Amino acid sequence: MTSTAKQETKGLTLIEAIRQGIHEEMTRDESVFVIGEDIGAYGGAFKLTEGFIDEFGAERMIDTPISEAAIVGAACGAALMGMKPVAEFQFIDFISCGFDMLTNYAAKSRYRGCGGIQAVFRGPCGSGVRGGPFHSLNAESFFLNTAGLKMVEPSTAYDAKGLIKAAIRDRDPVLFFEHKKLYRLPRLREELPEDDYIVEIGKARTAREGKDLSIITFGAQVLNALDAAEHLEKEDGLSVEVIDLRSLAPLDKEAILATVKKTNRVMILHESSLTGGIGGELSAIIAEEAFEWLDAPVIRVASIDAPVPFAPQMEDYFLPSLSEITEACRKLANY
Repeated sequence: MTSTAKQETKGLTLIEAIRQGIHEEMTRDESVFVIGEDIGAYGGAFKLTEGFIDEFGAERMIDTPISEAAIVGAACGAALMGMKPVAEFQFIDFISCGFDMLTNYAAKSRYRGCGGIQAVFRGPCGSGVRGGPFHSLNAESFFLNTAGLKMVEPSTAYDAKGLIKAAIRDRDPVLFFEHKKLYRLPRLREELPEDDYIVEIGKARTAREGKDLSIITFGAQVLNALDAAEHLEKEDGLSVEVIDLRSLAPLDKEAILATVKKTNRVMILHESSLTGGIGGELSAIIAEEAFEWLDAPVIRVASIDAPVPFAPQMEDYFLPSLSEITEACRKLANY
């Protein structure tokens, strides 16, 4: 490993964890390569692959024109030939340009007998960094209705590394969403195991144990949920459980139903707009399979149904706030 590509195994940020995971997989398997805009000599829009081209060469660090459709198409073709592409979108908003290839080809290739697409499609998502309406998307609900695609979004450095390695090794196409607000957040810096490990796709984790009510969430909202839980414990004596989904497709039904049965009160929290968001699917699962365990209606907390504003005060109003989350929890507890 060169000095430019080397990362310490202790105290990694989320972006460093993803970087290390990709580097390890490229070192382990020569069929793994990275493709995207400015990922080679420039090192990527967020410098995630800085220095990789010096170590792996231009044949495994492929800079492309500004065409997300071409990036997805090239990745699919390479996967059919036995390669394992990791395709980067500079911002996940522009995954829309590759939507047709992802939903009408990558997701269906195995089922039409053409062979599976073993490829990862990754990029920064999320609001709260003043990126405005074109660089702040949360795209999970766009793809939730497409069978054949897997989706993950980590909220810790440990999960980020384990999930990117699992995604690269997975035989199906995986959409890997990385909340840009978490990339270099000091709060998330943590020591990671030196031994090889993966985090299984399709498994949620309990980020905080609780008994009075549950918050089901993922991505950057996990931190808001944990902050709200801590505040409510100090101020109200409430014990709040926080479930980090990690995997958005497939969803971990077992973990979802288990927390409902445990606390009997549930809030669903996500950053994308309320209407048509993943919270609707989670609510349906709970209503169909755990209704008898509920002592209160399921509450959904999400962003406003609007494009993401650029103005700081408006974006803060647009996003779920700590006060909004805590008040919703109090409403649940007192129902």
